Amino acid sequence: MRGRGAGCGVQDTAGRASVTLGRLIVAWLPVAALFTIVPPIGYRWDLPPDHHALVWSFHRWEIGWRWVEALVVTLFASLWFDSLGAGEWWLLFALVGLLVAFPRRLVMWQHVDGLRRRHLFVHACFDVGRYVIAGGLLAWRLS
Repeated sequence: MRGRGAGCGVQDTAGRASVTLGRLIVAWLPVAALFTIVPPIGYRWDLPPDHHALVWSFHRWEIGWRWVEALVVTLFASLWFDSLGAGEWWLLFALVGLLVAFPRRLVMWQHVDGLRRRHLFVHACFDVGRYVIAGGLLAWRLS
């Protein structure tokens, strides 16, 4: 006799580690460190377009929001790895990175020249890479 829900296509999560506060903190720490060291890539609009400078700001407000961003990504990863699934984590975090990195730059895209558009694209790709690296760290800590 088959049990309730057998054969419904939902993965069995009984063998997975439970979600605890300590486990989430241990998973959050390397992502918070990553987001502190590699912040969202900015672009100085008041400089000439051929100026190759990345903008990093390290004050308490920025660091605090980066830690909150790392916490949200950690909770999202915990939802993925601990209940929904475990495969293709890199694709999941690449899509989240695209959702985070491109919309704000697409608004600026229509108002700038070609060189600044290329810079916007490169910076958005760096931000997507930041999320994929964070996903790798979380896959390592939560899987």
